[in-house]
Amino acid sequence: MNTVLEELVRICESLPEDKRNAVADFARFLAAEQDEARWEQLLDYPGRRPRLETFLHETAAEGETPLDLDRL
Repeated sequence: MNTVLEELVRICESLPEDKRNAVADFARFLAAEQDEARWEQLLDYPGRRPRLETFLHETAAEGETPLDLDRL
């Protein structure tokens, strides 16, 4: 365990249960924010995505339309 994590554990152990739950909720919030930021980064990627394009063309050829190819 690194020192920050060890310190966090010590702090949490000294808190009453409701405060530990609040710390855990905040940590979950931060993790969700990080995940959301990563998805935004992936979705904003300006380059081509050949595997996605292949998948979309194949499914369209099968009669399925998972996404509107004209809007991609």
